Amino acid sequence: MPYTRVTLTHYLLQEQRRLGRSGTFTALMSDIITAVKMISHEVNRGAMAGNHGVAGSENVQGEEQKKLDVLANEIFLHMNSLGGSYAAMASEEMDDVYSVHGSADGRYLLLFDPLDGSSNIDVNISVGTIFSILRLPENVAPGSKDAFMQPGVKQVAAGYALYGSSTMMVLTTGSGVHGFTLDTNVGMFFLTHPNMQVPADTQEFAINASRARFWEKPVKRYVDECLAGKEGPRGKDFNMRWVASMVAEVHRILCRGGVFLYPADAENRKKGGKLRLMYEANPMAFIVEQAGGLATTGRGRIMEIEPQGLHQRVPVVLGSKNEVERIDAYHREFDAG
Repeated sequence: MPYTRVTLTHYLLQEQRRLGRSGTFTALMSDIITAVKMISHEVNRGAMAGNHGVAGSENVQGEEQKKLDVLANEIFLHMNSLGGSYAAMASEEMDDVYSVHGSADGRYLLLFDPLDGSSNIDVNISVGTIFSILRLPENVAPGSKDAFMQPGVKQVAAGYALYGSSTMMVLTTGSGVHGFTLDTNVGMFFLTHPNMQVPADTQEFAINASRARFWEKPVKRYVDECLAGKEGPRGKDFNMRWVASMVAEVHRILCRGGVFLYPADAENRKKGGKLRLMYEANPMAFIVEQAGGLATTGRGRIMEIEPQGLHQRVPVVLGSKNEVERIDAYHREFDAG
């Protein structure tokens, strides 16, 4: 039987040749791959390395940071500063833009959430890293926030790493979605999930049910119909899931379908929602759309939002096409009275 395994590096080189591009993108992705391997190692060591527990600090969102939040952020900043391809970076864990010194020729911008779902660290449930790559606009200072104020449709690439029973990296460069699994014996990612697709229909949804008292009527209507099962208006039973890790939720949807909701509600509406547009919503929307799904706020496409700030929050509804369209329709009907 011929040996047919394809590494992530070889996949990137093939894409580079196919598109007739330079090796810059492959080089900057190599830095992300190295950072992900290092974070995976630290997550797997967990309590044995003293990585569990809180760091005694808060991030810009006012959220208590875990020790691994801080360490993962430092790893991502350091490893992606070395190659000189990035002009600047922005992290969910930092107030301001991080300018990469000595990268006068850097033509890309990196946004990332170094450790999504970190509330799960101490109980050994899947966490992940989310990243988004933009081109540096012309005539804009790379160290300025203005350089990053680009809608999601401008993304060059987006992806996430999942630190679960195995470590995976899922990536899109605008031509489909592919999943790669880390072989710890050789230290390389291999293509294991080519051309991932989100089924258009599903019988599974994920939402934080503890916030039900704050939901808008369209969201409550949708969830109530799902919970009513075969006897309700949908005529079928649904399963409800909630991991409190967006990476884990989206990965499940990519593998078997489903819909994920973190809507704006009566409690978080003044902030714009819960999830961050630049570090979570845009990259995940890009991935889900490239896999045949949809990603909206309930009232418009996420990737068309013009950002107003580095840490802007938005409502998120994403996943199987037919379910997202139904939720959008419920919002339209509600808004129309």
